[in-house]
Amino acid sequence: MDPLLYNAMNGALHNMDRQSLIGNNLANSNTPGFKADMAQASSMYFNKENLNGGALVVADVNASDFTPGPLLTTGRDLDVAVQGEGWFAVQDGSGKEAYTRAGSFQINENGMLITSNGRPVLGDGGPISIPPAQKIEIGSDGTISIVPLDGNPDELAVLDRLKLVRVKNNELIKGGDGLMRLQKGGVAPADADIMITPGALEGSNINAVNEMVHMIEVGREFDAEMQIIQTVNENSQKLAQILQL
Repeated sequence: MDPLLYNAMNGALHNMDRQSLIGNNLANSNTPGFKADMAQASSMYFNKENLNGGALVVADVNASDFTPGPLLTTGRDLDVAVQGEGWFAVQDGSGKEAYTRAGSFQINENGMLITSNGRPVLGDGGPISIPPAQKIEIGSDGTISIVPLDGNPDELAVLDRLKLVRVKNNELIKGGDGLMRLQKGGVAPADADIMITPGALEGSNINAVNEMVHMIEVGREFDAEMQIIQTVNENSQKLAQILQL
């Protein structure tokens, strides 16, 4: 295959992936704790000993932008925003530990503390179960306290503590469910120094205007690559006709 054609095809495919990621980012511009997806690409030379031989576009695995989102005050008892490099530990669909910055928690019909996507939130001893209570309070250190239904309204009883972990960004990878996991597998230990902001959420780090600009730029690149493909095909057809004379 003509190297120019091959490179244009790879570039077009890569830009299709980029458009998909941008669309997903825009769809999550209001999702608490969402981290933008980024498409990465590298070049592979036809002949490494001769860098003048041209290069191909090779798509790499997608990466995440870990820039913190804005702090949004809600005043809701079960809304919490993790500070600094911290993450909330949750249980994914397969029962394994994963991590998120989305702190909009709820209590399901079984009394389990869950994320907005239905994933159990983990505490010191596993998934957190909350009995019926007059009041639920989450402290800045992640401690969960309640006032039982038959208790004194002025007396809080400590129930559990959110499992908060500190993980370096380059050690995390995002799964198809939007949750982060350790690239090397396993689980991160709880970090007692991680603090949270009760009654608030970390917003998405998506800048909708920037994403729209990127979408336009990627669309133009895609159009240019498709024009190259069309030109190469037309030239190939003309050459074939000449050779038949």
